[in-house]
Amino acid sequence: MAELEDHPLVTAIAPLIERLNAELVAPADAGADDVTLSWEGEPVVAVRLPRGEGGVHALLTEVAAEIGAPLSGLSRGEKQRAVLMLEAKGAFEYRKSAEIVAEALGVTRFTVYNYLNRARD
Repeated sequence: MAELEDHPLVTAIAPLIERLNAELVAPADAGADDVTLSWEGEPVVAVRLPRGEGGVHALLTEVAAEIGAPLSGLSRGEKQRAVLMLEAKGAFEYRKSAEIVAEALGVTRFTVYNYLNRARD
């Protein structure tokens, strides 16, 4: 990673990486949740965000505890309620959150979007 520290992209994002308490990794080592950044069409570095107490998975656990049941076994109405609770907690501010929530509920991401849209109308 030392050779990348002098790259202009890495230099430019360094304050942001520090502020987010994130980690830089080589593009070849990037995982599914990492964000790969390119420069002139070539991958330069990947950003790995911290997995602290927050995050979609923690919010899913919190909502399941509040409801008192596993999310995948909920009725349709309860799943809609769970999605609204997750939205109120900011779950949909995270990258790929709709997919993560959909998997936890046992529905498609389009269903999650439908639940959100119905609640907003």
